[in-house]
Amino acid sequence: MRVTVIGGGIAGTEAAWQIAQAGVPVTLYEMRPTRTSPAHHSEELAELVCSNSFGAQATDRAAGLLHEELRRLGSIVISKADQHAVPAGGALAVDRGRFSQDLTQTLAQHPLIELKREMLPAIPQDGIVVLATGPLTTPELAADIQTITGMEYLSFFDAASPIIVGDSIDQTKAFFASRYDKGEAAYLNCPMNKEQYVHFWHELKTAEQAELKDFDRETAKFFEACLPIEELAQRGEETMRYGPLKPVGLFDSRHGDFRAPENQALRPYAVVQLRQEDKAGQLWNMVGFQTNLRWGEQKRIFRLIPGLENAEFVRLGVMHRNTFINSPNLLHPSLQFRNRPTLLAAGQITGTEGYTAAAAGGWLAGTNAARLALGKEALTISTHAMMGSLFEFISSAAPKYFQPMPPNFGILPELPVKIKGKPERYGAYRDRSLAAIDALKPLAIDEAVGNREILAV
Repeated sequence: MRVTVIGGGIAGTEAAWQIAQAGVPVTLYEMRPTRTSPAHHSEELAELVCSNSFGAQATDRAAGLLHEELRRLGSIVISKADQHAVPAGGALAVDRGRFSQDLTQTLAQHPLIELKREMLPAIPQDGIVVLATGPLTTPELAADIQTITGMEYLSFFDAASPIIVGDSIDQTKAFFASRYDKGEAAYLNCPMNKEQYVHFWHELKTAEQAELKDFDRETAKFFEACLPIEELAQRGEETMRYGPLKPVGLFDSRHGDFRAPENQALRPYAVVQLRQEDKAGQLWNMVGFQTNLRWGEQKRIFRLIPGLENAEFVRLGVMHRNTFINSPNLLHPSLQFRNRPTLLAAGQITGTEGYTAAAAGGWLAGTNAARLALGKEALTISTHAMMGSLFEFISSAAPKYFQPMPPNFGILPELPVKIKGKPERYGAYRDRSLAAIDALKPLAIDEAVGNREILAV
């Protein structure tokens, strides 16, 4: 039985790969380049729209734990992310061009994956289908989903940060460092004194913003974990200094030891961080600078940042409407729709947040789609694992207040014994989570073709 996957983003790419690896033929539909979206810039599969970072690497961090769970489960997305990683301190960041191109070529060469570059206006009524259209689902397909579910979409605004040519950054003013010198000094930091920061804050707060299409600005919802930089500025003079412009732990060693008492006056009042975008270090992403400013305003105001006076922007920030389904009313923790078990959903459309969570949803939806095609029961992951807790949360949260959720330790069940120290507590969560994942043992389906099936023990 052939499975259909709709959407070639992170979740759809992972789902299609897992289905094919289980020995089940799959058709993957991706509308680009036949039809574009407000946020994408290429026609490659698994394009990273907002950032090139998958989040913290350490396994005692929620994102890093989810990375490791997926590595152990054979995720194609995390495998390629590791392969195309670029320096990012303690984070997993990738050369997004090479990452997406490699995934596109890898899937296109798989004998059981048929890649169709066309838009589906409706979900097929028959067969097993994985819906992975992401937060930029077309109006036609969104209308069909509403018909199937009898519910309207929930919506919020998300945004992308500008990208700058490295050679245009004045590195006599910017300096390389990671916070508290942890990991490789992979971030390029633009320091501000108080006068520069206050001027920047005032200009940002009063800057002209682009029109939000299909939304009234007064009632628009922003995703709190990815607020536009100008929205942070509106919340007060100090807000950015406790957010993306936080100076704590960042020191320019060229001016001596900033931790020495006599050098305290030289510590930056605020810092704008730039993260490497590609392996060659030719492009740099403005960390935390998601924005909806008009493009002319972005150039004018961001060039007020020391070191960026002559910045050359290869991409300016954009904002787009993200939509997601009310998963608590619609989905099981297996990511199957309650009213149609052969229809599964994965990725940001389900209300998970972040690239790694999208890959996790693709893994589970793809694995379960393959299991259904092979006449087996769908898999539900233990809530002791970060993956399991995330999918349990989106399928059981209060529907009235449901909002996108990133992986975090707060959704995991409490430990049997309370641990006061945060590092020790998070380490215990990690050990329990990975033990739950290791309980998913690989068993061969068809040794003749070398395919496999993931079964719960």
